[in-house]
Amino acid sequence: MIDKILLEKLKSNFSEAFRVIKTNKVRTLLTALGIIFGVAAVITMLAIGKGAEKEILAQLELVGVNNIVITPIPEKDDDKTVDEGQDETKRFSKGLDLLDAQSILKNIPTVKHISPEVILDTYVINNGRQRSVKLIGVYDSFFEVSNIAIEKGSNFSKRQTENALPVCIIGKSIEKKLFTGQSALGKYIKVKDVWLQVVGVIKEKFISTKAQEELGIRDLNKDVYIPIKTFLVRYNDRKKIVDKPMDDSGGMIFFSGNQNGPKKRISRGNYHQIDKLTIQVSNSNELKATSEIISKMLKRKHNSVLDFEISIPIQLLKQQQKTKQIFNIVLSIIAGISLLIGGIGIMNIMLASVLERTKEIGIIRAIGATKQDVILQFLSESVLISLGGGILGILLGIFSSYILEITTGIETILSLNSILLSFFVATFIGLIFGIAPAQSAANKRPIEAIRTE
Repeated sequence: MIDKILLEKLKSNFSEAFRVIKTNKVRTLLTALGIIFGVAAVITMLAIGKGAEKEILAQLELVGVNNIVITPIPEKDDDKTVDEGQDETKRFSKGLDLLDAQSILKNIPTVKHISPEVILDTYVINNGRQRSVKLIGVYDSFFEVSNIAIEKGSNFSKRQTENALPVCIIGKSIEKKLFTGQSALGKYIKVKDVWLQVVGVIKEKFISTKAQEELGIRDLNKDVYIPIKTFLVRYNDRKKIVDKPMDDSGGMIFFSGNQNGPKKRISRGNYHQIDKLTIQVSNSNELKATSEIISKMLKRKHNSVLDFEISIPIQLLKQQQKTKQIFNIVLSIIAGISLLIGGIGIMNIMLASVLERTKEIGIIRAIGATKQDVILQFLSESVLISLGGGILGILLGIFSSYILEITTGIETILSLNSILLSFFVATFIGLIFGIAPAQSAANKRPIEAIRTE
């Protein structure tokens, strides 16, 4: 019975609140603007946060959580003049090679896997169709380290890798283009001048253009993978020594005037045997320490020549995440300020409403309304204004999220939780900032209120 009476009171209060708000439409809309923009900012902020979280997780899947990446720095193609007697031996480097990779795996206990890569831009031919591809020489561990699943067939066997057999694993896009509607397993493709048998096809993996640019990732679906030994034996091995005059630093030399004059060294270009080395450690906490040890080891092996670069992809991603978090913090501050202004606006308009309706308050108190009834009446109005602003704010937030994604390329993901949170925030604001005006109205003495002109 008590619940039924309370429900009737609430129904009556909200009905009266709606009538008052409808009478003052423009004033109510201006009052709710702070709530509208605040809730819209909350919706947009949460959508950006969800999108950033999804993007970071997707990129982590691409680069690997516990990976360290070493890339060689080829010698610049600029000639350097070296005076006679100048010590050039300290500047010689053999370049990044498989011996470095094996040494890292053997001597550093925190290293779980190594995955060297040799890359060649070439072409593939099948049934008269020619496509540009990247030919990648890899270890069999490459697919595990790079989180690449083999959809058809299998990984390279020990016999295939050790005997440099002409086999390959191709990307999904290569299979679709060269073997339309067919399986590529067991078939042959001609990559440059070598016929390779397809023993596996990797599972298609979506990699955005943005991720390729920021993380230096290739479109794995368009690559052809072969055992690294097959690559070095049947295609190209930059470690092979060319029978030409070399100086102490490994560059070709010639003399100007006589042999006692200055000598000029010609750049060796890319003298590194491998183009990329990915190292997977056992624990992410060991990434920094392991990278420092690897750096010292390679400097020693390369005669203190810094012709390589070490990066930790997860740290780059964390930096990106930090930047996005700062953006979200700024947006949160804007949302908080807007909601505060909206709450103050509601309080202000409700206090003005109390002053305007003093006689009305006195009459309803005189005919039997309690203080609780008056409080509920004015709280109903403030909550209704706040909820109305919240609904408009949600619509604006949804619209803003889509516009932001279209115009800037920032992925946004809307969720039911963010909408429910917005309703909660709007209701909370209406209740908190409506209490003071409601109590002010309830505390007026009926006789004095009726006599007010």
